[in-house]
Amino acid sequence: MPDSVSLDHVTVTYAANRALRDVSVKFPEGAVGLLGPNGAGKSTMLKSLLGFLTPTSGKLEVLGLDVATRPLDIRAKLGYMPENDGHIPGMNAVTFVAYCAQLSGLPKADAMQRAHEVLFYVGLGEARYRNLETYSTGMKQRIKLAQALVHDPDLLFLDEPTNGMDPKGREEMLELIRDLAHNKGMSLILSSHLLPDVEFTCDHVVVLDKGAVATAGPIDALKGKAGRVYEVRVKGERAPFIAALQAIGWECRETDEDVMRVVVAGAPVDVGVDQRRVCEIAMHNHVQVRHVKPSLPTLEDVFAKAIGEP
Repeated sequence: MPDSVSLDHVTVTYAANRALRDVSVKFPEGAVGLLGPNGAGKSTMLKSLLGFLTPTSGKLEVLGLDVATRPLDIRAKLGYMPENDGHIPGMNAVTFVAYCAQLSGLPKADAMQRAHEVLFYVGLGEARYRNLETYSTGMKQRIKLAQALVHDPDLLFLDEPTNGMDPKGREEMLELIRDLAHNKGMSLILSSHLLPDVEFTCDHVVVLDKGAVATAGPIDALKGKAGRVYEVRVKGERAPFIAALQAIGWECRETDEDVMRVVVAGAPVDVGVDQRRVCEIAMHNHVQVRHVKPSLPTLEDVFAKAIGEP
């Protein structure tokens, strides 16, 4: 599969802080999630790919074009939904989106026609003549998606697209993104700290941590590498039990008061063998096991393993 974006030994420095640290990674065509904790370097990466930030070293390419020499050509082919609002006060939605289309090179009549089309697509058709300052947070997120789509880009950059949305609005936004990627064949990079958003919409993922790539690849393949996963419910003092599991190379992640997820690495064995071993270790550490049941690996397991979360 061709790459939509590539970074080759890219470092971006703010003062003495290296926001990206010698990053080499490729984003294939399709829907790719850019994951990481706040401050991991996600927004820095997108702004560098847009040509807004100049790297200290390294090379960036978008759609086969060098960001250092052809940033304007790249931006003409991109749709960008920024994390922060950039609306123009006093404009209604259709005028604003049509204006964005004209800035992207569309003739005035075509720009207005496309503005109406994308506003209906994102669910703002009935509100397209309202001024933007009257919009709710969720509606403003939709208008940002509309302006990113209006010129029919080859690639979308979406930076925290569900920020501030209520559960229903968030679900609808994710359905739109999934439709763009899987039904309309649009390549996109979804930058988020919300794992469920990425798992629902994307097929590949790049995980950043402290400015470096922690892991990258197809989500399904990375889930397989996570190992065999069990949900373990226990009663009693958990610290010695967790320490004993970690001592044999098993990973433990606490999820609530009495439930943890245990990841077993190594060659596959019978589930009963793993379950008996959990129970034996629990008994030796005076912990009562309520249940040990197999669980499907999730993107959260991949993420926790990549960034070293307990």
